[in-house]
Amino acid sequence: MTDQSTADRESVPLLRDDPDQVPGEVPNANSLPARRAVDTKPQPRRPPKPNFNKIHAKKLPLNTFPLPTFVPQNPLTALHIAYILLKHYISPPSSHPAAPHIGYFSPETRSVHVTDPDSIRVLWEQGFFGKGSLSRSEPNWLAAERRRRGLLAGETAEEHTRKRRDERREFKMERARKEREAIEEQLRDEGKVGDVAPLDEVLIEGRSEQQDVLEKSRTSLEQGPIEAAEALSNGMAMHPAIEPTPPAFPVGETTASPANFQAATGRSHTPPLTDADVPIANEEHLQLNLAEAFFLTYGLGVLTVLSPSTNRPIPTSALLPLFRAHSSFPPSPPAALAPDDAFLLAYATYHHFRTLGWVVRPGVKFGVDWLLYNRGPVFAHAEFAVLVAPAYSHAAWAGTGRQRGQGQRDWWWLHCVNRVQSQVRKGLIVAFVEVPPPPPPPSVGQQAEREAEVGGEVDFGKLLRRYRVREFVIKRWLANRSRD
Repeated sequence: MTDQSTADRESVPLLRDDPDQVPGEVPNANSLPARRAVDTKPQPRRPPKPNFNKIHAKKLPLNTFPLPTFVPQNPLTALHIAYILLKHYISPPSSHPAAPHIGYFSPETRSVHVTDPDSIRVLWEQGFFGKGSLSRSEPNWLAAERRRRGLLAGETAEEHTRKRRDERREFKMERARKEREAIEEQLRDEGKVGDVAPLDEVLIEGRSEQQDVLEKSRTSLEQGPIEAAEALSNGMAMHPAIEPTPPAFPVGETTASPANFQAATGRSHTPPLTDADVPIANEEHLQLNLAEAFFLTYGLGVLTVLSPSTNRPIPTSALLPLFRAHSSFPPSPPAALAPDDAFLLAYATYHHFRTLGWVVRPGVKFGVDWLLYNRGPVFAHAEFAVLVAPAYSHAAWAGTGRQRGQGQRDWWWLHCVNRVQSQVRKGLIVAFVEVPPPPPPPSVGQQAEREAEVGGEVDFGKLLRRYRVREFVIKRWLANRSRD
């Protein structure tokens, strides 16, 4: 009987949050944990996430007109399909927008700037072209500014990334603390407590340098106005000619009253404007690199690039030598351009993967030329990283020495790039672009063809067909995974 009562008493939980609870006593509704449970309010519901499948339904900024579904059990569907085909044959609809998007070429940044908000949304949502000049990728600076001022609810991609990184940093610090406590406890049991450093020193060493910089900047900002005010007061005390300004209101009256202010100064009192009253101007533009701008201009025909000096459209025949000249720094003259210049190699690779259905983005962040996304950066991370390498396999390049200078790289370089991509879980693709042979010296009969290659009236499709792209997927070889 005694054992049974003891077991029943031990089965009652002991709530350590209530210091008045007696061991073995059932907590009542007025205890501290019960009051905490009653006072706990439900967490506010998060705003719904945007439907990216609907927003980014189109892969390119073009209009498509699919045929209606054919149902074998309903013969009327065949008549509907025949009617749509006849209608499109008589009056074919245009796949291009009514007005092309406008971009401005910037020779300083070697890019094309799109400033119209509607064009920015269309080019980003339908193909993920360009990047915001004040954002990481998606041009959402205006939404972030409205959220900062409290005018918009929700969370931007940059804020979500920053919060996730802070949580990850705190998790690592907490994990290091627990591991250190476990080591101290084990050493304490073994009698070797003096051989381990205190836990506080480990935590101090584990703090990131970014937090130290933030604390220093915060301290300087807090002390700056105080020091400036002290210097100003000391300067006024040193100069007796400077007298303090007398108050504009009689002593004893309230200076904050609008009536007193108007009576004393003769001007009406205007309440200060808040952030909600001041309109926010969108200071962000979409920045397209040269390959993206030429693809939208030549490949799709939905973009018109204007000259920064004349503010007139630049034709495609003049846009090609302009982009080729600005693909290197400083810009090279058109006469000195070769078939293996950087722009032609980059655009040949970009056009190749775009036609295969990939979303191609710049890969400077990971030390490569391009990144390949299956659907886009808002859906998943990039699956492959692309390195563009010129291939001088033609016999005309045998004695020029470019195979050794530009076409070959050492294994150290390849292993470094491959190691970086394996750390971020991306496959590495080396895209070898077959460089066509240099054109022969121009003759009288070939003058028009030579002008076409250096930027005259040229059939760029004929020039682009001279390039071939060969893909090689490189994976990191691990001995542990390759054992039999």
